[in-house]
Parts: sequence; C-alpha cells; structure tokens
Amino acid sequence: MSPGGGAVSKQSGYVAVNGLQLYYEIHGSGGTPLLLLHGGLFNIDLQFGPLLPGLTEGRQVIALDFQAHGRTNDIDRPLGTADLTSDVVGLLRELGVPQVDVFGFSVGGAVALELAIKHPELIRKAVISSVSFRPDGMRPENAAVGEMKVEMIAGTPMESDYLAKSPHPDHEHLQELLNKLSGFVAGDGWSDEEISGIAAPTLFTVGDCDAVKLEHAVRFLQLRGGDINGDFVGVPTSQLAVFPGTTHFNGLGRTALVLDTVTTFLDAD
Repeated sequence: MSPGGGAVSKQSGYVAVNGLQLYYEIHGSGGTPLLLLHGGLFNIDLQFGPLLPGLTEGRQVIALDFQAHGRTNDIDRPLGTADLTSDVVGLLRELGVPQVDVFGFSVGGAVALELAIKHPELIRKAVISSVSFRPDGMRPENAAVGEMKVEMIAGTPMESDYLAKSPHPDHEHLQELLNKLSGFVAGDGWSDEEISGIAAPTLFTVGDCDAVKLEHAVRFLQLRGGDINGDFVGVPTSQLAVFPGTTHFNGLGRTALVLDTVTTFLDAD
C-alpha cells in the first residue's frame, strides 16, 4: 500500500489475484468496512467519486477497479460474475478483511449478489443497485449493449478515463472491454430461492427510468420479505429505494439522496 493525500486518509495499491494486478483503495476508518463495486465501463472515481466523502464519515471504505477497468489490467478471461467475485474474495483475503458491507452498482451489483449468496460469511449488509437477478428483469432496449462500439462512447468520461488510467490505454483494448461486457449481460442470473435465502439485510436501489424494470425491483423486495404494511408488522430489514428522474447511466448521480438512503440503511440496528 502507498499512502495518498486528501482530506480523508487514503491508501492505494495492487494485489496479485487470479492473474490480475487488481487496483484497490482504502479510505477512512471505523466500523464494518464498506466495499464499493462499480458498474461496467466505470471505475472507482467515475462511479463513487462524489459519494466517497460522505461514505467515509465514520467508516472505512474499500474500493477496487474490476478486471479491464480503471487501473486494473485485462487478461485472457471473459468478464463473468463468478470470476469477478473470486477476484473480490481474493482481495479481501489478501487485505485480511473478514467481513464487509457491500455496495455494488450494475455489474458490481451482480457481484454483490453473488457474494451475498455464495459467501454469506463475508457480508453483513448488501446494497444492490440497478441490476436484475434474471435477464427478463432488464428492459428490451438493453440488448443494444451487445452492439456497442468505441465510436458510441467517443468523447464521454468513460472513454477519457479509460485512456488516462488503463494499463492498456488504446481503443483496441477498450473495444475488447465492450465486447466482454456484452457477454456479461447474457448471464442466467439467480433463482427466487437464492434471492429469498440471502442471510444479509439488503437494500435494492433502482432509478425510476432505469434499464432494470420497476416490477423486477419490487419482485426482489417481495422475495426479501418486503412489500408489507410496516405499520402493523414492522419495517423489514430488507428494503427498496426508487430514485426519481434517474436512468441507469446516472443511477448514483443524486449524491445527497443516495448518501442519505445508503448510510441510513447501513447504520440502522
């Protein structure tokens, strides 16, 4: 680890995991560490930069760049939930972290789900954002992701950040990342039984005009014991938040609203 600057204490470095040099950062201190898992084409800074100051108030935050994202290299391996989850488990093992809260968005949300289902001992609470647990939970327009070309993201922060930070700073590798992400979307997902059997309390967040269907988010809540009259039976530990005026691309864009929603859930007894 190498110390960094800024108002909040920060450490950063690389861990050798599954053939990757996996980039990570540690911010702040205190409480159960919060693990941040970004979405496809994003990285720590693009996904969580505005949220980090608020998330690190009174807690330690661990964040990482997935395979082929941000400062982490690519390898000859598809982008799949199981492999990315294995990378995360390896990182936590190397850092000596026995348990975390997890906050995952899109691709990171899928990894957070896999962690909660397959590695329940690692997860205290889980925030699952803008991801479907089955392919039919996505809107049909999402099929366009499979046809993405680098020209379609020219001039965007995703392109400029990739070229500025990647160990492979060229458009050929960026196109390979887009190709791998299209394969990621085609996963089979998880069963109702796996979702209902998650031990950790969950907060599912989605935009009201997200790529994930609203009825799918409600189904997730129902499987987790929600969609009830809390005045009579109490508020469930698993909850749902729908962010207004929010698409998939800017799913965490309303910083104050996201911070209040997520930290209230994490801090609750």
